[in-house]
Amino acid sequence: MTDDRRDTVLVVDDSPETLGFVTEALKKTGVAVLVATSGEAALTICDKVSPDTILMDAVMPGLDGFETCRRIKENAALQHVPVIFMTGLSETEHIVKALESGGVDFLTKPIDVDELKARIKVHLKNARSVQSAHVALDAAGRHLVAVTSEGGVLWSTPQIHSLLERTGNAEESLLQLGRALGDWLETAEPSGLYHKSFMLGLSENLAVQLHPLGRVGPDENLFRVTAEDEAGQVKALQERFTLTQREAEVLIWIAKGKSNKDIGEILGLSPRTVNKHLEQIFIKLGVENRASAAVRAAEIIYAL
Repeated sequence: MTDDRRDTVLVVDDSPETLGFVTEALKKTGVAVLVATSGEAALTICDKVSPDTILMDAVMPGLDGFETCRRIKENAALQHVPVIFMTGLSETEHIVKALESGGVDFLTKPIDVDELKARIKVHLKNARSVQSAHVALDAAGRHLVAVTSEGGVLWSTPQIHSLLERTGNAEESLLQLGRALGDWLETAEPSGLYHKSFMLGLSENLAVQLHPLGRVGPDENLFRVTAEDEAGQVKALQERFTLTQREAEVLIWIAKGKSNKDIGEILGLSPRTVNKHLEQIFIKLGVENRASAAVRAAEIIYAL
């Protein structure tokens, strides 16, 4: 255990014998021990206290350990807390079920105290390293989200939640964002587009740009999220290239890969008018084609 603070371990088991044995062994190491005799009691405790580690019996009447663990992991504040399962079950299917529900380790009863203490120490160290990294990212004010390859949201910084509140339902939008990222990951890697940014519309009020930052774990894909601020983009392009407002609006859609016909429909312009705006845009940007114009515009838009 660490020396600078007293760790708290929540022991969840319906067996008085196991509770007494494990509790006494852990208290001798200097940790604070909380006890729950059911899954429901464990959830109640976790609503009030964030333990450093949870020792979870798999088989209990009512809410079993697997479902209890899943519900605990639904709480963002507890996602970093390692859950170690303790059970007499040793079949592979039970081990898999324990890990799938959010557990990090599996100990078979009867429990070896020295092994238990060693595993708690290792998992506490790993969990604190992850938590420290997340706290540093939160403090830096970054809009970051990490998802699995299937689109499950592993964690996100508070700034993401604030941003998604613009949609009117931040929780649903976060799930939508995760699903979209999972779909993108499924096609991006085989096509060689894993590190290319892309745009996603989440609602009428919010479109976001997703910037892949790479894998930070075995199945943990990190993305930076920036809001599409069209008014800010228009102003930035006007100032940088001395464009009219309409020219800047046309250029934004050129940068997003839209055709002249699409731009005309979006902005309510005739194709001829779009072409005239493009002629002036090319002159002011000092380029000869729309591809070059898109590159120049992207340099400004994605720097915001």
